[in-house]
Amino acid sequence: MTNVNVAKGSCLCGAVSISATSMSNFVGACHCNMCRKWGGGAFLAAECGADVSFEGEDSIGVYQSSEWAERGFCQKCGTHLFYKLKQNNQYYMPVGLFDNHEGLIFDHQVFIDEKPEYYSFANETKNLTGADLFAQFAPISEDS
Repeated sequence: MTNVNVAKGSCLCGAVSISATSMSNFVGACHCNMCRKWGGGAFLAAECGADVSFEGEDSIGVYQSSEWAERGFCQKCGTHLFYKLKQNNQYYMPVGLFDNHEGLIFDHQVFIDEKPEYYSFANETKNLTGADLFAQFAPISEDS
């Protein structure tokens, strides 16, 4: 993962400010049904690791979207703030939250098997199905 220095941003109304010290410069799109329902389209996000800080935490609402992840949003303006894996506290954050977009590269798409026919991105990217993605996180057996 290549990192941008410190990435700073905020929600639409400014009630929540974000600082991510290890934001990847690689942007991905998630086409899963839940992300599309959450935001009305593909979720364009950058991996930000676990070192993310927030100002205005009292304005953050959290929704437990699965056994392994939660989603955060501003309770005042509704801006989507993060998708976070619970096991390792890894944040994936909407890239549009951040003030600086220089050097970002759209390079991968996940849940490509759930992407509807009505849109398509022109960029050449690495494309993973949901099964491909989950296989990357499967525990390694002792026999391997």
